[in-house]
Amino acid sequence: MTLVDLTINGLAPGKYWATVRETGDISQGAASTGGIWEALKATVLGSEAAKEPRGVFGTVDVDEKGRGNVFLDRPLAVWEMIGRSMVVSKSKEGPFRNEDPDTLVGVIARSAGVWDNDKMVCSCSGKNVWQERQEQVSQGMV
Repeated sequence: MTLVDLTINGLAPGKYWATVRETGDISQGAASTGGIWEALKATVLGSEAAKEPRGVFGTVDVDEKGRGNVFLDRPLAVWEMIGRSMVVSKSKEGPFRNEDPDTLVGVIARSAGVWDNDKMVCSCSGKNVWQERQEQVSQGMV
């Protein structure tokens, strides 16, 4: 079982769909992420009533202050989604507009605990990602 704690701030009020897409290509925002993951395959295992593909996680309602929060779950393993993208949008299927301020997109990746990522950004500098981040922030990068 995969659990998603989805917290949203700064969007226009309304109902938003959280979907996992076929690819992790976010080069053109949500428009390049492909269709909903496994939209062409059978329904979610063990869920005869639901006819949604596994990539449809559910919806979140955003209030008049631009905030929304929901816990979503799907019977699948996290590793199945790594490298794909998640889109949160008022449109479940698309098509998605470029630079839509009310559509969020990101690549699903494995994450270490907070401050536990000791991987080096570049072996030439010997800095880990947190040291590299501090240097970039001090140079004005947000």
